[in-house]
Amino acid sequence: MPDFFKYELNSLSEIQNAAENFAQFLKSQSEKRVAFYGEMGAGKTTFIASVLGKMGVNEHVSSPTFALINQYESKESGTIYHCDFYRLKNEREAFDLGIEEILDGGNWCFFEWPEKLGNLLPLGCVNVKITDQNGRRIIEAKV
Repeated sequence: MPDFFKYELNSLSEIQNAAENFAQFLKSQSEKRVAFYGEMGAGKTTFIASVLGKMGVNEHVSSPTFALINQYESKESGTIYHCDFYRLKNEREAFDLGIEEILDGGNWCFFEWPEKLGNLLPLGCVNVKITDQNGRRIIEAKV
C-alpha cells in the first residue's frame, strides 16, 4: 500500500477527481485519523467535503468552524467526524470537547488545524498538507 499521495489541482473543476483518488488512497491505509494542514483559505474544508462525498456521505457537509465537530454517517464508511480546531485556545478545550473519545474511537476522523491539539494530537495520523501556489492547489499526504 502506498504511504504517500500527491495531487495537483489547476482548477476547482478537478476537485472531484482529486477527492476520488484521495478516498481510494485512504481506503488502502489502516489509519483512520486524517490531519489537514494549510493556511486559511487553502481549501481544506472544500476538499474534505468532496472526499466525504466520495466516502458515501450523502448529506450536505458544512464547515465545523463554529460547532467544532460535525458527525456524519455513511453506509459505506460508517461514522465520520469532521473537526475544525481553529478556534481552540488550548488543549484543555479540546479535552473538554471529548476529543480523546473521538480520536480513539476507531471511526474516520478528519481534522483541520491539528496543531491546536498540542499533546493530544495522536501519533500515526495520515498527515495532509494543502498549499496554494498561485491559484494551483497542491495536496500531499503521508502516513
